[in-house]
Amino acid sequence: MTRFLRYGLPTLGLAMLSAPAMAQDAKIDTGDTAWMLTSTAIVLMMTVPGLALFYAGMVRKKNVLATMMQCFAAVALISVTWFVAGYSFAFGEGGAYFGDFSRMFLSGLAANWDKPFTLGSGDGAIAMTIPESVFIMFQMTFAIITPALIVGAFADRMKFSALCVFLVLWSLFIYAPVAHWVWHPNGWIFALGAADFAGGTVVHINAGVAGLVAAIMLKKRLGYGSENMSPFNLGLAVIGAGLLWVGWFGFNAGSAGGAGARAGMAMLVTQLAAAAAALAWLFAEWMTKGKPSVLGGISGAVAGLVAITPASGFVLPMPAIIIGLVAGVICFWASTALKHMLKYDDSLDVWGVHGVGGIVGALLTGFFAFGPLSATTAAPEGVVGGMDLFIKQCIAVGATVVFAAVGTAILLKVVDIMVGLRVSEEEEREGLDVVLHGERLG
Repeated sequence: MTRFLRYGLPTLGLAMLSAPAMAQDAKIDTGDTAWMLTSTAIVLMMTVPGLALFYAGMVRKKNVLATMMQCFAAVALISVTWFVAGYSFAFGEGGAYFGDFSRMFLSGLAANWDKPFTLGSGDGAIAMTIPESVFIMFQMTFAIITPALIVGAFADRMKFSALCVFLVLWSLFIYAPVAHWVWHPNGWIFALGAADFAGGTVVHINAGVAGLVAAIMLKKRLGYGSENMSPFNLGLAVIGAGLLWVGWFGFNAGSAGGAGARAGMAMLVTQLAAAAAALAWLFAEWMTKGKPSVLGGISGAVAGLVAITPASGFVLPMPAIIIGLVAGVICFWASTALKHMLKYDDSLDVWGVHGVGGIVGALLTGFFAFGPLSATTAAPEGVVGGMDLFIKQCIAVGATVVFAAVGTAILLKVVDIMVGLRVSEEEEREGLDVVLHGERLG
């Protein structure tokens, strides 16, 4: 319990009770529940239409509908997968590395649907002030957007059948275990004491590494480096980025678990980091390429949102600005110079923005965490930045990188054997809209 109160967990912020107290007099807090319902809705909006528009605006016209369909399919597929087994694998009692099968098909929800619930059992149990249905749904939106982020790395070239199989397998065997490690009281990273307020490791590093592995295994797009692959409609991408920015307030401030002061601070630092990163990317691009681009501006903002995600419940405004500035410059470098240097085709810079940005944010949290933000009676010092926390952050980041890389490679190989990963050269040249879905944009 003490460790949780110090380090946080999405939807489990400061508004919590001990398990014994809950059994006696706790009840559902309607204010916390209202905020979590609102946060859940806008986090879902981040995938559709936010991410769908963001990605669709950056691909070529012949692949716009297919790209949007990939994001839409992720919402449908992962929602059902979460109901069947994903929630159980992530938040079932289990052990240090994996949940269990006890909550498959949301078993046990019907008996306590209108009561507060506890996550975990025994001395480590965490008492909640919202219904479990709201917790399940909020966590579902995280489970949805994480694999959806990956599709940008292999845009223009994966079969839809392969995508569907991959998304389900990745959600169950990569996302759910990492979520259990970090956010369940039994998880080993939880026990270690690494700080991840809203998903730097679970969402962004996890998806970024998977995207890089997928981009390498599927190989480059036809004509990459020799043909014009300019975005079809940057206007759509700007709208999508705007929806992501707004939705991120639910992502980060919602992870406080209630409508309190910590949620307010998380919202403020989220805004500041995004703004600082957008400016940093723009000025870095202006200095190196002569012009600040629209694509650079929106990419920088997303990089800042990514980087502040693990830190949002632990840092004050000035460190948030620093995190944004650092993320903007480093993610610009990773998405341009590094990508060209290593010659991989990460189509929409999933690794460069989400993977690298997540790592930057997770590591800087180790230095900038401000104790009073997460302090409680049980842990009056709260989460304090310093070398001890930084080392724990390094361990959590390293474990996530290795697990996501190896696991994703294995799953992609399995999917390749099952249905094949990539469309044929002729199909890729014609475009995925017509080939895979029989439709054309305009």
